[in-house]
Amino acid sequence: MRARSRALDPAAPVDQTEPADPAAPVDQAKPVDPAASVDQAESADPTAPVDRAKSADPAEPTDQAERMDQAEPADPPLADRDSGRRLTARRGRARRRGKARGIERPWMDVRDLWTEALAGVLARPVRSALTTLGTVLGITTLVITIGVSATAGNQIVGRFDALTATSVTVVVPPSQDPVPLVDWSGVDAVRRLAGVVSVAALADSDDTASVQVRANDVVSPGDVTGQTMAVVGASPTLPAAVRGRMTAGRFFDAGNIARHDRVAVLGDQAAQLLGISSIRDSPAVFLKGQAYTVIGILGEVEREQQLSTSVILPPTTAEDQLDLGMVTRVLINTALGAAKQVAHQAPIALAPGAENALAVTAPPDPVRARKGVQGDVNGLFLVLGLVSLVVGAIGIANVTLVTVMERIGEIGLRRALGASRRQIAGQFLVESTTIGLLGGIIGAVLGMVVVVAVSAVRDWTPVLDVRLAFGAPVAGALVGLLAGLYPSLRASRMEPVDALRS
Repeated sequence: MRARSRALDPAAPVDQTEPADPAAPVDQAKPVDPAASVDQAESADPTAPVDRAKSADPAEPTDQAERMDQAEPADPPLADRDSGRRLTARRGRARRRGKARGIERPWMDVRDLWTEALAGVLARPVRSALTTLGTVLGITTLVITIGVSATAGNQIVGRFDALTATSVTVVVPPSQDPVPLVDWSGVDAVRRLAGVVSVAALADSDDTASVQVRANDVVSPGDVTGQTMAVVGASPTLPAAVRGRMTAGRFFDAGNIARHDRVAVLGDQAAQLLGISSIRDSPAVFLKGQAYTVIGILGEVEREQQLSTSVILPPTTAEDQLDLGMVTRVLINTALGAAKQVAHQAPIALAPGAENALAVTAPPDPVRARKGVQGDVNGLFLVLGLVSLVVGAIGIANVTLVTVMERIGEIGLRRALGASRRQIAGQFLVESTTIGLLGGIIGAVLGMVVVVAVSAVRDWTPVLDVRLAFGAPVAGALVGLLAGLYPSLRASRMEPVDALRS
């Protein structure tokens, strides 16, 4: 200040800001003579002490009062005070929500969450065991149904492969041409094809589908008078083509065919109907008044089972006596996997140049058939397993909800100590998921043991999918997780005060 830089000479001119009256008090910040032992608030006259708290001029404030006015800020406007209060309130709410800078939300380690959930499960072992039992039954039923259906489907498809996947049938349409479309010698051409195991030709007609056959020509009381049966002509390789065997006697051969012998082979059921059980006495059957010597009985026919109730004649004899000279069907047995190729080549070998006139019946694709059979069986049993699994899920949800209602006090205490809603919900979710996981593991093990036991009793090859073994525990855990959603949400929505009060 200028007053502090003033010289100490009393004759120096007085500052313009100072009062002109010599009796007026001197500015407090103004320097004084070092030799004068007076107070800093005294006037220039050493003989006139001046009160520090008062000014000679009542309208002029002292320098100390001015400094006090400068040190105290003026009151802010009303709008500024309102905005400050709103800002303070927002900061308070942010602090309470845990969003203020430097304040962290309560956090629980995954291991701690797992430990708390496991403790909750083990705190009531009987109830947890009964709850887990529902999931165990559901998963066990699911694994058993899928495993047994896959094993049974594999057996069904295996039999299907053995019986029909190697069978090819060529149907020759009727023709008015005197030259047959397919003759009996065409069988030899088909036999030379790669993949052919056996082949035989058949001749039948509507006229010979129902023929009166008698075991003797004399009608006597108590004897079998006759039966209506089908009569067919066949090549000598028929037993192998129909996968049958001779239960008595033999089948006719090339010599019988060449000699036009009137011999016959009966199906096993036809022989039983006619009362013929042995051929040692050379029994005969009568067709349209002609006798035919029975030389054999064909039984255990797996293909073309209608032949078990038929009378089979050599082709030459059938043509001479019954006008069965034209081949109507060719039965072919192939090696596994060769049916498609043989079905394409057989019509060409039988009727070169007229192969399009023949109708070929080939087995379906074995892979597609296998998938179809397994899909039908799996779909049937899968519904039962899913129903059992849903029942287990309902049991978990019910028990978890009851557990939440019994632990209201614990939930309120945890919330009061700082646990968040997410942590409360996570604890109950982990508990229900743990119960489902344990049920899935136990159910998967029991299910696979049952599948192996059933396969051993039935002498089957067990079919167990690795994905099923690992997927069953995951399915159990997922069921437990879904079942615990509602109880966990209900637990997380409880207020600490209400929970502790209840």
